[in-house]
Amino acid sequence: MNNLLIFLLLALIISPNYGGRNQNEFEEPDQSQHSHDSLHLRQRDHIHRTLRYDRPNPATHNQILEQLVDVYQRTIQPLEDAYHYNDLPERNDLSVGQIKANPLVLFLGPWSTGKTTMLNYILDTDILRTGAEPTTSEFTIVSYDEKKKSTEGVVLVSDKSKGLDALEKYGQNFLERFTGVGLPHPLLRRVTFLDTPGIIENRKQQERGYPFNKVVKWFIDRAQLILIVFDPTKLDVGLELETLFKQLKGKESQIRLILNKADSIATQELMRVYGALFWSLAPLINVTEPPRVYTGSFWPYEYKFNSNSALFKQEEASLLQDLNDVIENRLENKIALVRQHATRVRIHALLVDEYLGKLNKQWTFLDNQENVIDKLLQSPSEFNIFKGVQTKNNISPFDLPSPSVYRDFFSNNHMTDFKPLSQHCGYFSSCLMDQLDEAISTKLPALLAQANKQKHFSESRDEL
Repeated sequence: MNNLLIFLLLALIISPNYGGRNQNEFEEPDQSQHSHDSLHLRQRDHIHRTLRYDRPNPATHNQILEQLVDVYQRTIQPLEDAYHYNDLPERNDLSVGQIKANPLVLFLGPWSTGKTTMLNYILDTDILRTGAEPTTSEFTIVSYDEKKKSTEGVVLVSDKSKGLDALEKYGQNFLERFTGVGLPHPLLRRVTFLDTPGIIENRKQQERGYPFNKVVKWFIDRAQLILIVFDPTKLDVGLELETLFKQLKGKESQIRLILNKADSIATQELMRVYGALFWSLAPLINVTEPPRVYTGSFWPYEYKFNSNSALFKQEEASLLQDLNDVIENRLENKIALVRQHATRVRIHALLVDEYLGKLNKQWTFLDNQENVIDKLLQSPSEFNIFKGVQTKNNISPFDLPSPSVYRDFFSNNHMTDFKPLSQHCGYFSSCLMDQLDEAISTKLPALLAQANKQKHFSESRDEL
């Protein structure tokens, strides 16, 4: 942030007209007053060069991905199914389709900040509709296809290979506002984009007709890069934006803030707006290191204020490099995702097993079983359930869910429907928990090492 402010300050000081204009003379006509015919297109070679559109996947990429799927299906999914992991409230589910899917880049932010225009610019297309008023009322997922086509949401969620089938739970109203756009663009072979409805603070969420925040959270949990786009003239923080940043907790490293349309204001005003953006968002971002902010004008036309064009070009190059890093690290990120999921499944299975152990210890034929279960659920600390799992299995207390999660879980799954972990062992095969532990400690790290080796080999070959 300091480097950008210094750059802007220097640009302001060395301007020959600094101090000689009034505020009105700094103002530029709104972009909507310019016809596109009167604007010059920018060169796009740097986008192709940075994102390496035509670079094929290494030969071993799909092999490692198939091995990852095999580890998931053989060593993680059995325990996931045995203890109904997917019945946990607010859990992060995983599927083969999600493992195989391209990394997801998510566009979020207030209405009419240029999210869709920015996506059109990256892909060199105008197929996604844009405008000065709110135009994106749908969640639009943009992925590769051999020809341009549009797909309805109900069709997208019915195809399990796409990893979107879990979205069906958000109802028909949402599916009517969910669409897919397929484009024959080489970049989309390696990454998928999601454009979202703009946040409108004066609209009640209930008027959307579907659980907007839950849908956004579902995509946030699966995104590898989250671009939150702002307009210099729309920096107000309201309830929906506050809710959005609450949902982003834990994903701070993947957030990038975009101050778009920065060439529409003068240097002095840009400095003020940059500071105002951080001032507005500071209470919402509770981390020591704030997200990176990129300042520029992310559309295909030349900048309007030439004094800052060098800065804007540098900012755009850095943002494109961030996007390229997500693409290049997609295999490593998938392996890390599966390992994180395996750890959550392990903790869940251990907690259910601990509840069962305490039930068998506390319940006698003289007691009402339901009363004992209720007591365990209402006062787990009295029976050291969570502390027992933590100490016996070397688990961080920060990785343990809230006891209320298991009150909800066991309200839909009777405790006696589950078997202890000791009974999930075969005569000719190892126990399910042992298989999961081996995946976490050995198999997945080995795959990660293999992926890193492949990446280093590809980078070395590119340098030749």
